[in-house]
Amino acid sequence: MENTTAEQADEAMAVVDRAQRQVAAEVGLPRIYWWGMAAGWLALGLIDQFGPAWLTVVATVGFGMGHSAFAARLLSGRRRTGRLQVSAAVAGRRVPFVVVGMLLGLVGVTILASMALKADGTGHPAVWSAALTALVTGFGGPEILRTLLRWTRA
Repeated sequence: MENTTAEQADEAMAVVDRAQRQVAAEVGLPRIYWWGMAAGWLALGLIDQFGPAWLTVVATVGFGMGHSAFAARLLSGRRRTGRLQVSAAVAGRRVPFVVVGMLLGLVGVTILASMALKADGTGHPAVWSAALTALVTGFGGPEILRTLLRWTRA
């Protein structure tokens, strides 16, 4: 260590920085999770628009229970791929709270969009608002989560 040059130290720090970024990229939720959420969201919108009220309630509760069972393992952020399993301390204990907060925000967006579409006289506002949220979730879920985790320092 005594004979380390500044260039060697910089090179070593760059290697460490790259390794940290690779690990950070592995922590999170898989893309299939977000598309599954999007499909569920769209299905709920269709059920709400075309099904009886009791079916909407049952489907919403069922979707929530199914999501909870499936996501319980994933929400720790520790097992996004089979290539990496990190400790909870590395993944961050706030990841599940950020994900739940994000999903509650998406529920709010869906409700507001549906209300605006209905007020505008658009046909099938529940379907269109669910489709909007499904597209945002499917295409942008990982990026939105990554941004929220950075903002919350989770």
